[in-house]
Order: sequence, then C-alpha cells, then structure tokens
Amino acid sequence: MLEWQRRQFQQSFMEIHRMNLSISGHHVSVTPALREYVTSKLQRIRNHFDQVIDVNVILSVEKLQQKAEIALHVRGKDLFAECSDADLYAAIDCLVDKLDRQVLKYKDKRHAHPHDALKHQPVVT
Repeated sequence: MLEWQRRQFQQSFMEIHRMNLSISGHHVSVTPALREYVTSKLQRIRNHFDQVIDVNVILSVEKLQQKAEIALHVRGKDLFAECSDADLYAAIDCLVDKLDRQVLKYKDKRHAHPHDALKHQPVVT
C-alpha cells in the first residue's frame, strides 16, 4: 500500500470511529480485513450524511447463508437494514446499498419540510 493510500485510509478510519462504530460477529470472527471493508463501505454513508451518532454492525453465519445487519442511530431516528447472501462481502455491499437509500430518504424528508411558525405563514382567505 502506498503512503498516500495509507494516510487516506487512516483519515477515513478516524472519521468513521468518531461515530461510535461497533462491529461484532455471531458464529464468525471479525478479521481486520472484514473490519476494514465495513469501515470503507460506511464512508459512503458518511459522505451523504455526517450526523450519524452510533453504528452497530452484526455479521453472522447461518448454515450456508452469510448475513449482515446494521443499526444506524441518527438524530431523531434509528435506521435498520439487513441482507443475506452466500458471500459475506456481497451481503455487506447489499446492506450498505439499502442503508444508503434509507439515509438519503431520511435526509430528503428532514430538509424538505421547513417548519415555520404559524404566525409567519401567509394568511389564506
């Protein structure tokens, strides 16, 4: 790995860790490669929405299915997604895609409806 790539990964790793990231495995050990893969994928969520408070990722194996679950806590809402696949990396990709759509939808809802006081709204007669 080149020096600039290493520095870039460390910066993104530190940004991800500011949001209380927890990665655990159920019947699977969380290797450094898996941890790095999940944090690199979560950077996409961080690029869309930077007000993430807490992230809990659970990776599990059930017979031949690899399952990934994520619970994301943002201000005022908890977002949850899960995905299963034969390959754990594919399950993580699917999971991040689902979560990304949820985050964008939440962000649009939050910014689309300004809440003005009634006294500042025009009077309809």
